[in-house]
Amino acid sequence: MTTRQPDPAPGAAPERGFVLGVFGKGVDGEEELAELRELARTAGVVPVAELAQHRDRPDPRTFVGKGKLGELKTGYAESEAEVLLVDEELTPTQQRTLEDALKARVVDRTQLILDIFAQHATSAEGKLQVEVAQLEYNLPRMRGLWQHLERLGGGVGTRGPGESQLETDRRIARTRVSLLKRRLRALGEQRAVRRKERKRSAAPTIALAGYTNVGKSTLLNALTGARAAVDDRLFKTLDPTTRSFEFAGKRYLVTDTVGFIRRLPTQLVEGFASTLEETLVADLVLHVADGSLPEDRLRETIDAVRAVLGGIGADDVPIELVLNKADRLDPLARRRLRNAFPRALQVSAVTGEGLDALKSRIAELFSDRFEDVRLLVPYAEGRALADLYALGAPIAERRDTPEGVRVRARLPRREIARFARFLVAGELDAEVSAR
Repeated sequence: MTTRQPDPAPGAAPERGFVLGVFGKGVDGEEELAELRELARTAGVVPVAELAQHRDRPDPRTFVGKGKLGELKTGYAESEAEVLLVDEELTPTQQRTLEDALKARVVDRTQLILDIFAQHATSAEGKLQVEVAQLEYNLPRMRGLWQHLERLGGGVGTRGPGESQLETDRRIARTRVSLLKRRLRALGEQRAVRRKERKRSAAPTIALAGYTNVGKSTLLNALTGARAAVDDRLFKTLDPTTRSFEFAGKRYLVTDTVGFIRRLPTQLVEGFASTLEETLVADLVLHVADGSLPEDRLRETIDAVRAVLGGIGADDVPIELVLNKADRLDPLARRRLRNAFPRALQVSAVTGEGLDALKSRIAELFSDRFEDVRLLVPYAEGRALADLYALGAPIAERRDTPEGVRVRARLPRREIARFARFLVAGELDAEVSAR
């Protein structure tokens, strides 16, 4: 068992936590526990002690081995911890066994992450998503409020149909989940309308995705000049934030999304499906990673993000790897990183290093998606002209003529078909040849 000095914290004293992990052979338990400690601090818990065990698989009843359970009980009591934090999603049986053995509150990894999400959710949609995830996590773990009663009733005059308090609690929870999901569907439809409006814009859409706390929000601010909230804590960004920037005369929309983590709880992936869809509908995903991490850890975080993106079907969207925090690297580390990830761009959202190269890469990727066109829009078709302006497409020239309005514009190729009947054939080619 390892004892740790609690971090000093201003204000009210935070909870004291005891960190526990069971790891297979060959797994770096310290690295896993380090991430759990960081999750704990983000949730407002100070890790004061920890215990790790290496075994093929957790015990189905006690989680740790029966011999290790005695060591855990002693260590937990000596640490004066207030909560046991477990680096795994426990079964209801394992959680009850540990609670009974330690006479303590037990919080597993999933519950801890859900708590962090609950603290950081700010929008109505984010709060609903977290509540749904928490309810679905708790459903199989409900033990009832009146466990000493097997049935409601049970005496003379009370026999007959009835349900246990546990069944009542579960029924209420399921009803609540159904209600919240209906609300989420309505909010999701509103989000879809907003996305549709963005897609009608000529501006390409870019989603920032990546492991939690890699600097996505800082990169969003650096690219767009926005002031999205930035905090050096896990899962600070839950609600998507969209901003825009211009480069070489073109406008781009950038959306920051929720951060990922290894073993991201299924409940959260499902609960935040509409939020994660921002990556599905983007024209490009910038996969932001922390380039200052050791290479093996960096690859683990990259793989974790790719797994989630693949799980929601976003691997069909073009993805570019961006290695952030280059300001923390010495020349040798930068060279090693280039050798390991030759196509990735190294940037620093803090100093601005590499941002012009990143913008150039983005512009290059979208360069073949636009085309210069000439249109002749009759005055009776004014609606088409309004649609053209609604796209936000760059208008190089507009001229009123007896036949209608002549326009020279740069349109996304996907939108040209909408204006096909107004295209002036041959004029653009002739002008280019004349030059």
